[in-house]
Amino acid sequence: MFTGIIETTGIIEKIEINGTNKSFWVASSISNELKVDQSLAHNGVCLTVESILNNVHKVTAIEETLKKTNLNILQIGAEINLERCMLVNGRLDGHMVQGHIDCTAICINKKELEGSWEFTFQFPEEFAHLIIEKGSISVNGISLTCFNVSKTTFTVAIIPYTFHHTNIKNITVESIANIEFDIIGKYIVRRSNLEQQAILV
Repeated sequence: MFTGIIETTGIIEKIEINGTNKSFWVASSISNELKVDQSLAHNGVCLTVESILNNVHKVTAIEETLKKTNLNILQIGAEINLERCMLVNGRLDGHMVQGHIDCTAICINKKELEGSWEFTFQFPEEFAHLIIEKGSISVNGISLTCFNVSKTTFTVAIIPYTFHHTNIKNITVESIANIEFDIIGKYIVRRSNLEQQAILV
């Protein structure tokens, strides 16, 4: 479980293809603090640390993960958001993030304002029931609040600190981002669907 508060970013130094899987060697300021078998979010995707060599760590994404996320399009030199799993003895600064990506979204507008930025993303309509106005959403692992929500689009506002300390600064129109909708909303929708089905029966 994560919070969506990005600790640092890493740079992909090497990519290995093994069958339908892809392994990524990522250099970062926290790589030498990690442990093998530790969970670490990469652009919001929960992956297991397999190997550590000085300031570089290795993780592998299987075919299912590659199909549902933007990891499949990353190249050597790409900057990636990193977050270690949350501690249960501290404050939850973002929101509860599982590291299980629901879909990807495409950036359709990027607007620079006076001191902040706004990004608008388009996502598949089949997920419209999982997003609400002023609700929590994870974009490339970043905990954000969405607004101007429609059936297929939402907008997020980015403060300078987040812009400069995550890879959202690299997102432009047509960039693809990983999206995870709020887990609490998912359970509410699931419960509501089950109750409706019970009434119909």
